[in-house]
Amino acid sequence: MNLQDRIAFHFRENLKTQQEVLSQLGELIEFASQKLVAALLNDNKILICGNGGSAAIAQQFSAAMLNRFDRERPALPAITLNADSAILTSIANDYHFDDIFAKQVKALGQSGDILMVLADSGNPANIVKAAAAAHDKNIPIIALTGQADGTLTEILYTTDIEIRVPSDSRARIQESHLLILHCICDLIDQQIFGA
Repeated sequence: MNLQDRIAFHFRENLKTQQEVLSQLGELIEFASQKLVAALLNDNKILICGNGGSAAIAQQFSAAMLNRFDRERPALPAITLNADSAILTSIANDYHFDDIFAKQVKALGQSGDILMVLADSGNPANIVKAAAAAHDKNIPIIALTGQADGTLTEILYTTDIEIRVPSDSRARIQESHLLILHCICDLIDQQIFGA
């Protein structure tokens, strides 16, 4: 396969995955946006976290909430739990890397907030511990995951939402998570601020 063929392969795979996400998960994405809107209208906040590329996507989502997505509007409360290197390294050094998000959920989260977790595999221990901490504080979870089953999926409550991208490719999953979060940003703006 030459380089142009490889480029075409990635674009075709992305398009195929996005079509599957649209056909399989559109209603779930809408439902997640409604749950987030209800929390925001009740003066609650969104906590979000991920590892690696998912951490960058989480930061982009918070920026769109706190600043703006596509239109001028008031800031909306969202905190990225993976953004502060001093907090992350302090917790990892003094306790364990698996605790970096859970300790923040315990300190910053309140009942009625929503924890969004991004996991392109289903087994990141720090995400699983964050979800358990959220459950302890009566904080619902919206999990953006990939096709592989994992510990995270097993501990989610029926009141939580899992948006599971139908792919095993880390790249396709992260691309889909970004598009899903862009859709959610737009849906939040539409529901709260109108046309």
